[in-house]
Amino acid sequence: MGFNVSAANTGSHSNYTTEDMDSLFHIYVLVPVTILCISLFLLGITGNLLTIIVFKRYRDMRSTVNMYLSSMAVSDILIFLGLPSDLYRIWKYKPYAFGNFVCKFLVYLSESCTYCTILHITMVSIERYIAICFPLKAKIIITKRRVKIVIILLWIFALLTASPILFLFGVEHPPGFQPEETKECKYTEQSAQNGLLHVMTWVSTIYFFLPMFFLTFLYGLICRKLWQTRHWARGPATANRGKYNKATVKMLAVVVVCFMLCWLPFHIGRILFALAGVGEYVFFEVTQYFNLLSMVLFYLSASINPMLYNIMSEKYRSAMRRMLYPKQGLQSGRTRSYRFSLEGTELSSGM
Repeated sequence: MGFNVSAANTGSHSNYTTEDMDSLFHIYVLVPVTILCISLFLLGITGNLLTIIVFKRYRDMRSTVNMYLSSMAVSDILIFLGLPSDLYRIWKYKPYAFGNFVCKFLVYLSESCTYCTILHITMVSIERYIAICFPLKAKIIITKRRVKIVIILLWIFALLTASPILFLFGVEHPPGFQPEETKECKYTEQSAQNGLLHVMTWVSTIYFFLPMFFLTFLYGLICRKLWQTRHWARGPATANRGKYNKATVKMLAVVVVCFMLCWLPFHIGRILFALAGVGEYVFFEVTQYFNLLSMVLFYLSASINPMLYNIMSEKYRSAMRRMLYPKQGLQSGRTRSYRFSLEGTELSSGM
C-alpha cells in the first residue's frame, strides 16, 4: 500500500540480521492484524460488489452521484488486490517472493486508486454544491453523459500522477548479503539518493491535505446554503428536495470524514519520514508499528463505504433488500417508490 508497509519508510537496516527479518512484529501482533485484515477483505469485496450491482440493477438508483460512488467501489475493490502481498510482508519481510513486476504494480495500483478515490470524493462534493446552490444551472450542467466523461478523466489523471511510483519502487537487496535471502520490495536506493522519493512523498501528502481543506470549505458553503433555504421552503416538493439534499450532504460528509480519519495516520507517517530522514534505528522501530496501524486503516477505508451507505441511506437499504430478498422487498419497494420519484438534484436521484 504505497510507502507504508514494512520497510517502505526506512533506509538502512544494518541493525538486523537475515534471521531477524522473518517478521518485523511479534506473533501476538501478527495474528489479530491478519484476522482483522482478512475480515475487512471479505467485507470490502462483498460490500463494494453489491453496491455496484445495486446501482446498476435498479433504474431509480442510476443517478450521477451513484455513478461516482460506483466508480469509487471499483477503486476500493482494486485496492484489495494488494492485501495478500502486504500480509505476506508483515509475516515474512525477507525475501520478497512475488518478483519485481508485482512489487512495482501493486504499489502503483494502491497509489493510483487512492488518488482516484480522493478525486471522486472531491468531484461528487462539487456536484452536490452546484446542485444545492445553483439548482437551475445544475439541471443543465450535470448530466450522466458528462459525469461518465469526468469519471474517465479522473481515472486517467490518477493513473498518470501516480506513475512516478513505478520508478521509485522495486525489489532490491542490501549490499553484502546474498540476493535471494534479502530481496525487499522497497523504494530504490537511487530514488532516495537523488531526492525523488522525498519529492513524491510531499506530492502525495499535498494530494491528500489540499482536497481535504477544500472539501471542508465546500461543505461549509453547502451547510450555509441549506440553513438559509430552510426558512423559505414552501410546498411538499420543495420540502422533499430540501430533506433529500440534507440527507445526501450528511452522508457524503460522513464518507469524507471517515476517509480523512483512515488516511490521516498514513500521511502523518509520511511527513515524519520526510522530516526525520532514514536509517535511524529508533525511528525505524517506531515507524513500523505506525505503518502497521496505517495499513489496517487503509483497508478499512476501502471497506467502510458500503456500510455507511447502508446506515445512512434508506433508499440504499431498500434497494439492497429488494436484491437480496426479492419477494420481501417487492411490496416494500412499491410502498416507498413515490418517495423517490423526483429527478435531477434531489437525494432520490443521488442516493
